Amino acid sequence: MSEFEQLYREVILDHYKAPRNHGVLEPHDAIAEGQNPLCGDEVTVSVRFGQDDVIEDVGFEGRGCAISQAATSMLTDIVKGRTAQEVSTMPKEELLDEIGIPLTPVRLKCALLGLGVLKVALHRAKGTALPDEWGASSGEIDLS
Repeated sequence: MSEFEQLYREVILDHYKAPRNHGVLEPHDAIAEGQNPLCGDEVTVSVRFGQDDVIEDVGFEGRGCAISQAATSMLTDIVKGRTAQEVSTMPKEELLDEIGIPLTPVRLKCALLGLGVLKVALHRAKGTALPDEWGASSGEIDLS
C-alpha cells in the first residue's frame, strides 16, 4: 500500500470514528433514508435550505461499514453551500475522488449510498432530477 493510500485510509477512519454533521436536523426541509440490502448499511440524510435553494446545513445518521458512514460524512462537507440543483447533478466520481482509494463493486455501493439518499431527499423537496444510476430501480439499494 502506498503512502498516499495509507493517508486516505486514515482520513476514512477519522470520518468513521468522528463523523462530521452527524445527526438528523430538526427542523429539516428535506429528508430521505436508504438501505443497502447486500450488506445492511443504513443512512438517513436531512437537509436545511437557505436562500436560493442553497444547502445551508446537512446531517446524517446511520449504521454500517466504515466506508458507507465515512463517505456520507465526507459528502456532508462537500455539499454545504451548493444548490440543490448542483448537488442533484453531482457526479459520483467527485465523492469517489474524495474517498481516494480503489473500491470493490460491493464497497462502491456502500460508498455511494449517502449520495443516492441525498439526491432522493433533494428530488422530493425541490423536484430535482433523480438519476437511476444508484440501483434503486433494480433493488440493489432501497430508498424510502
